[in-house]
Amino acid sequence: MEISKFDYTLPKNLIANAPASPRDSSRLMTINRKTKSIYNKHFYDLIDMFSDSDCLVLNDTKVYPARLFGKRKTGGQVEVLLVNNLHKNVWEILGRNVPSVNQEFNIDKICAKVLEKTENKTVIEFANITNGFDKFLEKHGHTPIPPYIHTKFSEAQLRKKYQTKYARETGSIAAPTAGLHFTNRITKGLLKRHVQIEYVTLHVGLGTFLPVKSNTLEEHSMHSESFSVTRDTVERLNIAKKSGKRIIAVGTTTIRVLESLANNNSELRTNNLSSDTDIFIYPPYKFEFVDALITNFHLPKSTLLALVAAFVSHPNTNDKFVNFNNSLIGKAYKKAIKNNYRFYSFGDAMIIE
Repeated sequence: MEISKFDYTLPKNLIANAPASPRDSSRLMTINRKTKSIYNKHFYDLIDMFSDSDCLVLNDTKVYPARLFGKRKTGGQVEVLLVNNLHKNVWEILGRNVPSVNQEFNIDKICAKVLEKTENKTVIEFANITNGFDKFLEKHGHTPIPPYIHTKFSEAQLRKKYQTKYARETGSIAAPTAGLHFTNRITKGLLKRHVQIEYVTLHVGLGTFLPVKSNTLEEHSMHSESFSVTRDTVERLNIAKKSGKRIIAVGTTTIRVLESLANNNSELRTNNLSSDTDIFIYPPYKFEFVDALITNFHLPKSTLLALVAAFVSHPNTNDKFVNFNNSLIGKAYKKAIKNNYRFYSFGDAMIIE
Protein backbone atom coordinates (compact mmCIF):
# COMPACT_ATOMS: atom_id res chain seq x y z
CA MET A 1 0.00 0.00 0.00
CA GLU A 2 1.42 3.38 -1.05
CA ILE A 3 2.39 5.72 1.78
CA SER A 4 1.01 8.59 -0.33
CA LYS A 5 -2.49 7.33 0.54
CA PHE A 6 -1.92 8.58 4.10
CA ASP A 7 -1.13 12.17 3.23
CA TYR A 8 -2.98 15.33 4.23
CA THR A 9 -2.19 19.05 4.48
CA LEU A 10 -1.98 20.73 7.87
CA PRO A 11 -1.66 24.50 8.39
CA LYS A 12 1.53 25.08 10.41
CA ASN A 13 -0.28 27.32 12.88
CA LEU A 14 -2.20 24.25 14.14
CA ILE A 15 0.95 22.50 15.37
CA ALA A 16 0.87 22.79 19.17
CA ASN A 17 4.05 24.11 20.80
CA ALA A 18 2.77 23.73 24.35
CA PRO A 19 0.29 21.47 26.12
CA ALA A 20 -3.12 22.75 27.16
CA SER A 21 -3.31 24.22 30.64
CA PRO A 22 -4.67 22.51 32.60
CA ARG A 23 -3.88 19.35 30.65
CA ASP A 24 -7.41 17.99 30.71
CA SER A 25 -8.81 21.20 29.16
CA SER A 26 -7.57 20.03 25.76
CA ARG A 27 -10.22 19.37 23.17
CA LEU A 28 -11.49 15.86 22.53
CA MET A 29 -12.99 14.72 19.26
CA THR A 30 -15.29 11.71 19.62
CA ILE A 31 -15.67 9.33 16.68
CA ASN A 32 -18.20 6.51 16.58
CA ARG A 33 -17.23 3.82 14.07
CA LYS A 34 -20.75 2.39 13.82
CA THR A 35 -22.79 5.56 13.41
CA LYS A 36 -19.89 7.53 11.84
CA SER A 37 -20.78 10.45 14.06
CA ILE A 38 -18.10 13.00 14.97
CA TYR A 39 -18.50 15.37 17.92
CA ASN A 40 -16.41 18.05 19.61
CA LYS A 41 -15.88 17.83 23.37
CA HIS A 42 -13.16 18.45 25.94
CA PHE A 43 -10.91 15.88 27.54
CA TYR A 44 -12.47 16.40 30.97
CA ASP A 45 -15.76 15.14 29.45
CA LEU A 46 -14.14 11.71 29.31
CA ILE A 47 -15.18 11.00 32.89
CA ASP A 48 -18.87 11.03 31.98
CA MET A 49 -18.28 8.83 28.93
CA PHE A 50 -17.01 5.83 30.92
CA SER A 51 -18.57 3.40 33.39
CA ASP A 52 -17.83 0.21 35.32
CA SER A 53 -18.14 -1.73 32.07
CA ASP A 54 -14.94 -0.11 30.77
CA CYS A 55 -11.28 -1.04 31.21
CA LEU A 56 -8.72 1.68 30.48
CA VAL A 57 -5.15 0.64 29.62
CA LEU A 58 -2.26 3.13 29.80
CA ASN A 59 1.46 3.04 29.01
CA ASP A 60 3.48 3.99 32.10
CA THR A 61 6.83 4.46 30.36
CA LYS A 62 8.94 7.45 31.37
CA VAL A 63 10.93 9.71 29.03
CA TYR A 64 14.58 10.16 29.92
CA PRO A 65 16.77 13.16 28.87
CA ALA A 66 18.17 11.36 25.85
CA ARG A 67 19.46 14.32 23.82
CA LEU A 68 23.07 15.36 24.36
CA PHE A 69 25.24 18.11 22.90
CA GLY A 70 29.00 17.85 22.60
CA LYS A 71 32.00 19.21 20.73
CA ARG A 72 34.45 17.69 18.32
CA LYS A 73 38.15 18.34 18.76
CA THR A 74 37.87 20.77 15.85
CA GLY A 75 35.26 22.77 17.78
CA GLY A 76 32.22 21.68 15.77
CA GLN A 77 29.03 20.86 17.68
CA VAL A 78 27.79 17.27 17.87
CA GLU A 79 24.18 16.37 18.64
CA VAL A 80 23.33 12.91 19.93
CA LEU A 81 20.04 11.13 20.60
CA LEU A 82 20.51 8.02 22.72
CA VAL A 83 18.40 5.26 21.20
CA ASN A 84 19.39 1.92 22.68
CA ASN A 85 21.69 0.94 25.54
CA LEU A 86 23.69 -1.97 24.12
CA HIS A 87 26.06 -2.57 27.04
CA LYS A 88 27.00 -0.47 30.06
CA ASN A 89 28.17 2.84 28.54
CA VAL A 90 27.79 1.68 24.93
CA TRP A 91 24.83 3.21 23.06
CA GLU A 92 23.24 3.08 19.65
CA ILE A 93 22.48 6.67 18.69
CA LEU A 94 21.08 9.00 16.09
CA GLY A 95 23.44 11.90 15.61
CA ARG A 96 24.37 15.04 13.75
CA ASN A 97 27.95 15.89 12.86
CA VAL A 98 29.21 12.73 14.58
CA PRO A 99 32.91 12.10 13.77
CA SER A 100 34.26 9.02 12.02
CA VAL A 101 34.88 5.59 13.54
CA ASN A 102 37.53 5.60 16.29
CA GLN A 103 37.30 9.39 16.57
CA GLU A 104 36.25 11.06 19.81
CA PHE A 105 34.18 14.03 20.95
CA ASN A 106 33.42 15.50 24.35
CA ILE A 107 30.27 16.22 26.33
CA ASP A 108 31.52 18.57 29.03
CA LYS A 109 34.44 16.56 30.45
CA ILE A 110 33.08 13.20 29.34
CA CYS A 111 34.74 11.56 26.32
CA ALA A 112 32.68 9.65 23.75
CA LYS A 113 34.30 7.39 21.15
CA VAL A 114 32.64 6.32 17.90
CA LEU A 115 32.73 2.51 17.66
CA GLU A 116 30.56 2.03 14.58
CA LYS A 117 29.15 4.34 11.94
CA THR A 118 27.16 3.08 8.97
CA GLU A 119 24.19 4.31 6.99
CA ASN A 120 21.83 2.43 9.30
CA LYS A 121 23.58 2.44 12.66
CA THR A 122 25.91 4.53 14.82
CA VAL A 123 27.37 3.26 18.09
CA ILE A 124 29.36 5.24 20.64
CA GLU A 125 30.98 4.47 23.99
CA PHE A 126 31.24 6.90 26.88
CA ALA A 127 34.41 6.87 28.99
CA ASN A 128 35.37 8.20 32.44
CA ILE A 129 31.82 8.33 33.82
CA THR A 130 32.41 7.94 37.55
CA ASN A 131 29.12 8.77 39.27
CA GLY A 132 26.79 6.62 37.18
CA PHE A 133 25.19 7.16 33.80
CA ASP A 134 21.81 8.22 35.21
CA LYS A 135 23.41 11.11 37.10
CA PHE A 136 25.35 12.03 33.96
CA LEU A 137 22.12 12.21 31.95
CA GLU A 138 20.33 14.09 34.71
CA LYS A 139 23.00 16.78 34.53
CA HIS A 140 23.82 16.92 30.81
CA GLY A 141 20.79 15.43 29.05
CA HIS A 142 18.00 17.34 27.34
CA THR A 143 14.38 16.31 26.85
CA PRO A 144 14.03 14.82 23.34
CA ILE A 145 11.04 16.82 22.11
CA PRO A 146 10.12 16.41 18.42
CA PRO A 147 11.72 18.87 15.96
CA TYR A 148 8.36 20.39 14.98
CA ILE A 149 7.86 21.74 18.53
CA HIS A 150 9.27 25.24 18.99
CA THR A 151 9.10 26.19 22.63
CA LYS A 152 10.67 28.61 25.09
CA PHE A 153 10.21 26.25 28.02
CA SER A 154 13.26 25.66 30.17
CA GLU A 155 14.71 22.16 30.42
CA ALA A 156 13.25 21.83 33.93
CA GLN A 157 9.80 22.77 32.61
CA LEU A 158 10.04 20.40 29.64
CA ARG A 159 10.90 17.46 31.86
CA LYS A 160 7.51 17.92 33.51
CA LYS A 161 5.40 18.94 30.53
CA TYR A 162 6.68 16.20 28.18
CA GLN A 163 5.88 13.45 30.69
CA THR A 164 2.64 11.74 31.67
CA LYS A 165 1.47 12.16 35.26
CA TYR A 166 1.68 8.38 35.79
CA ALA A 167 5.11 7.77 34.18
CA ARG A 168 7.24 5.43 36.28
CA GLU A 169 9.29 3.05 34.09
CA THR A 170 12.24 4.95 32.57
CA GLY A 171 13.16 4.05 29.00
CA SER A 172 11.50 6.20 26.32
CA ILE A 173 12.92 8.74 23.90
CA ALA A 174 9.45 10.10 23.16
CA ALA A 175 6.37 10.48 25.32
CA PRO A 176 3.23 8.37 24.80
CA THR A 177 1.44 11.60 24.01
CA ALA A 178 -2.17 10.45 24.39
CA GLY A 179 -1.43 10.11 28.09
CA LEU A 180 -0.32 13.74 28.46
CA HIS A 181 -3.98 14.81 28.80
CA PHE A 182 -4.57 12.79 31.96
CA THR A 183 -4.66 14.63 35.29
CA ASN A 184 -5.31 13.53 38.85
CA ARG A 185 -8.83 14.90 38.42
CA ILE A 186 -9.45 12.62 35.44
CA THR A 187 -8.05 9.54 37.17
CA LYS A 188 -10.01 10.15 40.38
CA GLY A 189 -13.18 10.77 38.39
CA LEU A 190 -12.79 7.51 36.47
CA LEU A 191 -12.12 5.53 39.63
CA LYS A 192 -15.24 7.03 41.22
CA ARG A 193 -17.18 5.62 38.29
CA HIS A 194 -15.51 2.24 38.93
CA VAL A 195 -13.60 2.21 35.65
CA GLN A 196 -10.92 -0.49 35.70
CA ILE A 197 -7.47 1.06 35.07
CA GLU A 198 -4.47 -1.06 34.07
CA TYR A 199 -0.89 -0.26 33.04
CA VAL A 200 1.50 -1.76 30.52
CA THR A 201 4.98 -0.56 29.56
CA LEU A 202 6.34 0.06 26.08
CA HIS A 203 9.50 2.11 25.80
CA VAL A 204 8.98 4.43 22.87
CA GLY A 205 11.85 4.28 20.40
CA LEU A 206 12.55 4.51 16.70
CA GLY A 207 9.71 2.15 15.82
CA THR A 208 7.14 4.73 16.86
CA PHE A 209 8.42 7.93 15.34
CA LEU A 210 10.84 7.20 12.48
CA PRO A 211 9.36 8.45 9.19
CA VAL A 212 8.43 6.09 6.38
CA LYS A 213 11.01 6.63 3.63
CA SER A 214 9.84 3.86 1.30
CA ASN A 215 7.08 4.29 -1.27
CA THR A 216 4.98 1.52 0.24
CA LEU A 217 4.19 0.42 3.79
CA GLU A 218 5.20 -3.13 2.94
CA GLU A 219 8.76 -1.94 2.28
CA HIS A 220 9.06 -0.09 5.59
CA SER A 221 10.99 -1.87 8.31
CA MET A 222 9.71 -1.22 11.84
CA HIS A 223 12.35 -0.97 14.57
CA SER A 224 11.56 -3.17 17.54
CA GLU A 225 10.66 -1.63 20.90
CA SER A 226 10.78 -3.31 24.29
CA PHE A 227 7.64 -3.86 26.33
CA SER A 228 6.67 -5.54 29.57
CA VAL A 229 3.43 -6.47 31.30
CA THR A 230 2.98 -8.29 34.58
CA ARG A 231 1.23 -11.64 34.56
CA ASP A 232 -1.33 -10.32 37.05
CA THR A 233 -2.17 -7.46 34.69
CA VAL A 234 -2.61 -9.84 31.77
CA GLU A 235 -4.89 -12.08 33.80
CA ARG A 236 -7.02 -9.11 34.89
CA LEU A 237 -7.24 -7.87 31.30
CA ASN A 238 -8.29 -11.31 30.05
CA ILE A 239 -10.99 -11.49 32.72
CA ALA A 240 -12.19 -8.00 31.79
CA LYS A 241 -12.40 -8.93 28.10
CA LYS A 242 -14.21 -12.22 28.76
CA SER A 243 -16.72 -10.49 31.03
CA GLY A 244 -17.66 -8.11 28.22
CA LYS A 245 -15.85 -5.01 29.38
CA ARG A 246 -14.78 -2.54 26.73
CA ILE A 247 -10.97 -2.43 26.40
CA ILE A 248 -9.86 1.16 25.80
CA ALA A 249 -6.23 1.70 24.83
CA VAL A 250 -4.68 5.05 25.66
CA GLY A 251 -2.32 5.67 22.77
CA THR A 252 -0.89 3.76 19.85
CA THR A 253 1.94 2.39 22.00
CA THR A 254 -0.55 0.72 24.33
CA ILE A 255 -2.45 -0.73 21.40
CA ARG A 256 0.79 -2.19 19.99
CA VAL A 257 1.51 -3.98 23.28
CA LEU A 258 -1.98 -5.45 23.54
CA GLU A 259 -2.17 -6.52 19.91
CA SER A 260 1.33 -8.04 20.12
CA LEU A 261 0.11 -10.23 22.98
CA ALA A 262 -3.33 -11.05 21.57
CA ASN A 263 -4.29 -14.29 19.86
CA ASN A 264 -7.16 -15.03 17.48
CA ASN A 265 -9.46 -15.79 20.41
CA SER A 266 -9.32 -12.20 21.72
CA GLU A 267 -7.13 -13.29 24.59
CA LEU A 268 -3.68 -12.14 25.72
CA ARG A 269 -0.93 -14.73 26.02
CA THR A 270 0.52 -15.28 29.48
CA ASN A 271 4.13 -16.03 28.47
CA ASN A 272 6.96 -13.85 27.08
CA LEU A 273 5.53 -10.79 28.81
CA SER A 274 8.85 -8.93 28.71
CA SER A 275 9.87 -8.88 25.09
CA ASP A 276 10.27 -6.76 21.97
CA THR A 277 7.71 -5.94 19.32
CA ASP A 278 8.02 -4.69 15.77
CA ILE A 279 4.32 -5.05 15.02
CA PHE A 280 3.31 -2.77 12.15
CA ILE A 281 -0.41 -2.10 11.98
CA TYR A 282 -2.00 -0.71 8.83
CA PRO A 283 -5.13 -1.45 6.75
CA PRO A 284 -6.46 -4.10 6.54
CA TYR A 285 -5.62 -5.28 10.06
CA LYS A 286 -8.07 -7.00 12.40
CA PHE A 287 -7.79 -5.78 15.99
CA GLU A 288 -8.12 -8.76 18.32
CA PHE A 289 -8.27 -7.19 21.76
CA VAL A 290 -8.80 -3.42 21.72
CA ASP A 291 -12.32 -1.97 21.42
CA ALA A 292 -11.65 1.77 21.64
CA LEU A 293 -8.67 4.06 21.25
CA ILE A 294 -7.67 7.42 22.71
CA THR A 295 -4.99 9.09 20.62
CA ASN A 296 -3.64 12.42 19.43
CA PHE A 297 -3.65 13.82 15.88
CA HIS A 298 -0.69 12.40 13.98
CA LEU A 299 1.71 13.45 11.25
CA PRO A 300 0.90 12.81 7.59
CA LYS A 301 2.34 9.64 6.05
CA SER A 302 3.32 8.23 9.46
CA THR A 303 3.04 4.70 10.85
CA LEU A 304 0.82 6.10 13.62
CA LEU A 305 -1.64 7.51 11.12
CA ALA A 306 -1.71 4.15 9.33
CA LEU A 307 -2.57 2.41 12.63
CA VAL A 308 -5.45 4.79 13.34
CA ALA A 309 -6.72 4.39 9.77
CA ALA A 310 -6.74 0.62 10.26
CA PHE A 311 -8.81 0.99 13.43
CA VAL A 312 -11.68 2.66 11.54
CA SER A 313 -11.49 0.43 8.46
CA HIS A 314 -12.40 -3.10 7.32
CA PRO A 315 -12.33 -5.70 8.84
CA ASN A 316 -13.01 -3.69 12.03
CA THR A 317 -15.82 -1.78 10.28
CA ASN A 318 -17.70 -2.16 7.01
CA ASP A 319 -15.59 0.53 5.34
CA LYS A 320 -12.77 -0.69 3.15
CA PHE A 321 -9.77 1.62 3.29
CA VAL A 322 -9.11 3.38 -0.02
CA ASN A 323 -7.18 6.44 1.11
CA PHE A 324 -6.93 8.58 4.21
CA ASN A 325 -8.90 11.58 2.97
CA ASN A 326 -11.94 9.47 2.05
CA SER A 327 -11.90 7.46 5.28
CA LEU A 328 -13.81 8.21 8.46
CA ILE A 329 -10.60 9.27 10.17
CA GLY A 330 -9.75 11.53 7.24
CA LYS A 331 -13.12 13.24 7.56
CA ALA A 332 -12.47 13.67 11.29
CA TYR A 333 -9.11 15.30 10.57
CA LYS A 334 -10.75 17.69 8.09
CA LYS A 335 -13.27 18.67 10.75
CA ALA A 336 -10.49 19.12 13.29
CA ILE A 337 -8.59 21.43 10.95
CA LYS A 338 -11.75 23.42 10.22
CA ASN A 339 -12.37 23.79 13.97
CA ASN A 340 -8.77 24.75 14.76
CA TYR A 341 -7.84 21.69 16.78
CA ARG A 342 -4.22 21.59 17.94
CA PHE A 343 -2.14 18.82 16.35
CA TYR A 344 0.71 16.44 17.19
CA SER A 345 2.48 15.72 20.50
CA PHE A 346 1.27 18.68 22.57
CA GLY A 347 -2.03 18.87 20.68
CA ASP A 348 -5.60 17.78 21.27
CA ALA A 349 -6.98 14.25 21.44
CA MET A 350 -9.64 12.00 19.97
CA ILE A 351 -11.43 8.90 21.14
CA ILE A 352 -12.50 6.33 18.56
CA GLU A 353 -15.23 3.99 19.78
